[in-house]
Amino acid sequence: MNAKKTHENNTEFGKSTSELLILKPEGYPLSGMMEEYPVIENRDVFEFYAREQWSGYVARKGDYLFDRRMFPDFAYRIIDVEPAESIIGNSTSIIVTEEETGIPSSSEIRSDVRFEDVIGQELAKQKCRLIERFLEEPERFGKWAPRNILFFGPSGTGKTMLAKALANKTDVPIIPVKATQLIGEYVGDGARQIHQLYDRAEEMAPCIIFIDELDAIALDRRFQEIRGDVSEIVNALLTEMDGIVERDGVCTICSTNRVNSLDSAVRSRFEEEIEFVLPGEEEIVHILESNVRTFPLSVEKCDFQALAKKAKGLSGRDIVEKILKTALHQAIIEDREVVTGKDFEKALARLGRKDFTPDPTHLYV
Repeated sequence: MNAKKTHENNTEFGKSTSELLILKPEGYPLSGMMEEYPVIENRDVFEFYAREQWSGYVARKGDYLFDRRMFPDFAYRIIDVEPAESIIGNSTSIIVTEEETGIPSSSEIRSDVRFEDVIGQELAKQKCRLIERFLEEPERFGKWAPRNILFFGPSGTGKTMLAKALANKTDVPIIPVKATQLIGEYVGDGARQIHQLYDRAEEMAPCIIFIDELDAIALDRRFQEIRGDVSEIVNALLTEMDGIVERDGVCTICSTNRVNSLDSAVRSRFEEEIEFVLPGEEEIVHILESNVRTFPLSVEKCDFQALAKKAKGLSGRDIVEKILKTALHQAIIEDREVVTGKDFEKALARLGRKDFTPDPTHLYV
């Protein structure tokens, strides 16, 4: 009751109407023998019911909303609300996540990454223009929509960043998921989670689903025995990618650094494959210069051109995480106010080259 009164008495503090409200069912305050839990049969009807019931409440992340009618005192926790601390109104979109879906929290739904933050990858950016136009005008494409896109290339080359930048540029939500999160504990869990993922994306359409490390669930069937049977997950994913259930405005972008290990049935579903490559010397210089500007310490003049030549073959993430960050941390450990060129050189020298990523085909006959 206190939570309910708090919502009702503080509505004057809300400054705007909520655009998006994401809830998670939490259950009853007390347990008993005769409990009955609500199951949402029609999401559109539930959304209307919820808006009408909680209209005027100030929605705050982490707070609880209680059903007052059909299932009195059944609690829903507010996972996220946009804008923060806004009032639930007639135009609020309300999404209920399933319990233990494996889908990441809604804090990752909106992206602030820009195309300028992804250094290099000009060909990939150019090909992403088609996806950008589709997300801006999905009705224009009809059956010719680019629904399934594959990003492939070495790890750390900006695949995830470009997907987030694309979502930011088109102002659409993105649902990033690690493929391993889709593997359930019991038979049927994985397929259920994939269908729930697409249900959620359809509610938010136009929307991007970004599945990282696709090879974790879509490994070539010749290699399946080394990691267990995930055929049900692959079949569910293929069903969604084939468009048997229409998901208007939903674009699936998958990412892998082992494209040759993917199952052919999955790979054939992608209308476009976009390759990401390791940065060249000039791009490495740009990565170095743009990132050292954000250092909390001063940086003495350094020959980044010479450093870039030695760092050729490394990914952008390796350069940032294993050279720049290591050099900065070393200076901080030694209580220095300046990061020197020698710090970068030492960090690079300690970094072992591990560019070779063999195709597992050679392990089998």
